[in-house]
Amino acid sequence: MRITASDVSRAVSGTLIGQDAVAQGCAFDSRTLQPHEAFVAIVGERDGHDFLSDARERGARFALVQRGRSIDRLTCIEVEDTVVALAAMGQMCRAQLNESVAQRVVGITGSAGKTSTKNAVRAVLEAGFAHVFASAQSLNNDIGVPITIINAPDDCDALIVEMGMRGFGEIERLCEVARPTIGVITNVGDAHSERVGGLDGVARAKGELIESLPENGTAILNVDDPRVAAMSSRTWAGVMTYGSALGADVRWAVLDVLTDGRVRTRFDYDGESAEATPRLPGAHMAANAAAAIAVGIATGMGLEKSVSGVGREEAEPGRVIWRDGVAGARILDDTYNANSSSMIAALHVLARSEARQRYAVLGQMFELSEPEKAHHHIAEVAKDLGIQIVAIETALYGVEPTSLSDIAARLGLQENDAVLVKGSRAARMERVVTLLTGS
Repeated sequence: MRITASDVSRAVSGTLIGQDAVAQGCAFDSRTLQPHEAFVAIVGERDGHDFLSDARERGARFALVQRGRSIDRLTCIEVEDTVVALAAMGQMCRAQLNESVAQRVVGITGSAGKTSTKNAVRAVLEAGFAHVFASAQSLNNDIGVPITIINAPDDCDALIVEMGMRGFGEIERLCEVARPTIGVITNVGDAHSERVGGLDGVARAKGELIESLPENGTAILNVDDPRVAAMSSRTWAGVMTYGSALGADVRWAVLDVLTDGRVRTRFDYDGESAEATPRLPGAHMAANAAAAIAVGIATGMGLEKSVSGVGREEAEPGRVIWRDGVAGARILDDTYNANSSSMIAALHVLARSEARQRYAVLGQMFELSEPEKAHHHIAEVAKDLGIQIVAIETALYGVEPTSLSDIAARLGLQENDAVLVKGSRAARMERVVTLLTGS
């Protein structure tokens, strides 16, 4: 989006240092900054102000900085707090998009499946609209949400924003910036449950999304999840449900499971039916597709056109991707993150795959309110599915932990073996994928 330093300065109550300048979008990482963008110096694990010179050399048009941190030969806007100012900048750009996006601003949250659902919604809406824009990767927090809005094209006609939750009030705060008109809640699981006192706390925090919707908006709820279904009473907006259960407005049913785990699915709505196959494996991808179809219907696309976008979703690294492994094995790379619901979904994908032997190399799931119970449950699910767990650097699964250096010897992989690799981000499970793929 086209932004000027003077407009931003007024919107964030900042002080403009230097001449006015015009940028197209912005970045908070100088390594990815493009010459036409503005730079936002965030103080986090690393201080973004240390990279202002690099941003200037890479062609930044202007920078948002803390007071007293401006540098020579770069127009700067000085503020007290760049994260707070970035939110105000996002609100300014959201207001500029009002006319072009109309009622097509989609907020997505849930304990699992946010990014996959975001990609499914984008694929569906691209079947009906010319200029759909969605958050990149998992930009879903106080930095990522405003960055997404600021980087939307000026002629954006549908905007999709992923919203993460690490505590009460966070999603409400993100909604004040994004002002979604359609809200999707995928599920309530144990991710970050330690921070909010368990599953009921997660439900309360996730529900902030639909509480923030306008009366003429639409809440799209997963009726297969009782805690999500119960949220219908928490919004003044219209409610549309999706799920495999009878009574769901958009109902999905798996017709066939292909050899790679993808599911051919029938989708029903208002007496009509259509079939499609989501791009990624697993029945949970059919649920994500149903959520996306509900979004399409809410924007006026209809069932047939909405379903035509299913199967065109973008695949992202570390999210249920089959990769070639050593010794002719196949590696199911689902390393991006993990909680109980996403772990169970991945185990079912592995269980349905054709394989000589199935292994799950699992790292710890962090930030759970009941970690021992959750990990033991995963171990029981794996056992019931005939999957052998190899735990790396944790004893929580009830099996002797293995070190990274001993993984290959422990598995002894052969041709046609299948291995799921999954764990929370802090477990750094991508190290295992690198080892098992030889990449």
